[in-house]
Amino acid sequence: MVYVISGPSGCGKSTLIRRVVARLDGVRFSVSHTTREKRKSETEGKDYYFVSRERFLRLVEKGAFVEWALVHDAYYGTSRQELAKGKDRDVILDIDVQGAAQVRKKVPAAVFIFVLPPSFQELRKRIKGRGLNSAADIRKRLAMARKEVRAYSSFDYIVVNDDLEPAATDLESILRCRRARVAARKKNIGPILQSFRSKG
Repeated sequence: MVYVISGPSGCGKSTLIRRVVARLDGVRFSVSHTTREKRKSETEGKDYYFVSRERFLRLVEKGAFVEWALVHDAYYGTSRQELAKGKDRDVILDIDVQGAAQVRKKVPAAVFIFVLPPSFQELRKRIKGRGLNSAADIRKRLAMARKEVRAYSSFDYIVVNDDLEPAATDLESILRCRRARVAARKKNIGPILQSFRSKG
């Protein structure tokens, strides 16, 4: 199953995803390509694949991406190759609203989850508190956030990241619930059902 997680910059998507991946077996994080600068805390191939704009646009021309978008003056994209890795596992995409709309058209069976901060004021506080962005960049991100939250109704689930632990539990619960659906369990419950048919 493909899980698409979106929300405004600073809402805590990446932190929530890391917690869920650490807690649940059979879950993989899809590493996106980006043209933005690597932060000191980030690792190539784990957080992102960091590429030049030229390299990124060549990949776009080759049709290498399931989705891609220009966000905050940098390109981001999910490669088809990355999405195809480990098909027997759940995969989580951390992408923006534009990318989510593209995936919705190409992978209609995916599950779409929107992460909201508790308020606009708290989001602004979190972005400023990270100390990673200039004042101009913060203004851009907050302006974009006002637009992005309007897309919430096109998602299947909402997680409000007010308190990190309960929010991570909510996200984990969505994945566990989806795994318990009849369609998801069919291939594994055959032996159980067969045991009820036997006369032993």
